[in-house]
Amino acid sequence: MTASLRLALAALASVCVSLAPDATASPGAAEYSAEVGIGTEYDSNVSVEEVDRASNQGDYALNLDLGMEVSRALSDKVEIAATYDLSQTHYREFGEVDRQTHILGTDVAVDVGAVDSGVSLFYINSRLNGSQFLELYRLSPYLSGFLSRHWFARGAYVYAEKSIADRPERDATTHSGEADLYYFRRGLRSYFNVGYRFKDESARTDRLDYRANSLKVRYIHRFDVASRLAKLELAWRYEDRDYRSATPAIGQKRRDERHRWRADLEVPLTLKTAVQLYYSYGNYDSNYPVTDYTQHLVGTRLVYLW
Repeated sequence: MTASLRLALAALASVCVSLAPDATASPGAAEYSAEVGIGTEYDSNVSVEEVDRASNQGDYALNLDLGMEVSRALSDKVEIAATYDLSQTHYREFGEVDRQTHILGTDVAVDVGAVDSGVSLFYINSRLNGSQFLELYRLSPYLSGFLSRHWFARGAYVYAEKSIADRPERDATTHSGEADLYYFRRGLRSYFNVGYRFKDESARTDRLDYRANSLKVRYIHRFDVASRLAKLELAWRYEDRDYRSATPAIGQKRRDERHRWRADLEVPLTLKTAVQLYYSYGNYDSNYPVTDYTQHLVGTRLVYLW
C-alpha cells in the first residue's frame, strides 16, 4: 500500500470520526442484511483476465457466495455502511484456477440537499487454487442527485492500487472518472442506465500501461409473477483499450476492443428465496492473439436473503 493510499485511508477515517453523532444527535438503529447463494455455470472459455490467459476450452463450475451488510444512520443526513462478500468458484476440470474472493467495503454517504455526496472504500483479496493471486484497494469519492423527476445522475473519481502475486510487472495504479445517467420510466420497476468511464492504468512494466474508454447501457424491468416481483436485466458493455507501448510479442502497440452482452432473470420463489438465470457473451477483439477470443457463459443460482 503506497503512502498516498495510506493518507487517503487516514482521511476517510477522520471523516468517519468527524461525522460521529454528538450528544444531541439521534442516530438510527443499525440495520443488517445478508444473502447466500449456490449455483452452477458453464464457461465456454475458462480464462484469467487479469493476466491475459485464456484456455480456449470450456468447463463446468460450482459457485458459492455469501454477502453481508450493516448500515446505520448517524443523523438525518449521514449514513454509514459496511459490507463483506465472499465468493468461491470450483471448476470440474480446471482446478488450478479455482477462485476464492473476499471483498470488504465501507461507505459514508452525506445528504446535502439537491446533491448527495459520499466516499467508498473497497479491499479485494483473491486466491487461485488456494494460493495468493490478487490484492486490490479501491477508493472512490462520488456525487449524485436527481436532475428532474425521472432523471438521476452520478459521478465518481476512482483511485485503485492492485498487486498480482509472482507477477510484479503487473502491479499497477489506476485513475478513473465515471459518469452514469439513469432514466426512471416507471420508478424502480422500469429504468435505463447509460454510463461512461475513462481509465488510466500505469503498471510497473511500460508495455502494460493503457488508457481505456468504456460505455455501458442497461435496462432493468420488474414485473409481477404470482404476486411477486421478478426482475429482468439486459446489459451491453464496451471497452476500448489503447496500450501506450509496444508489446514485444507482436512488435507494435496493443489495441483491445471488448464487447460484452448479458441477460439476467431473477424469479422469486418465496419472500426470501429466488432463482436466477443468466447468460453472457463476450467478444474480445485484439491484435495480440492471446487476448483475441470469444466467451459464452450460462448459469443458474439459488439465493436466500434475510
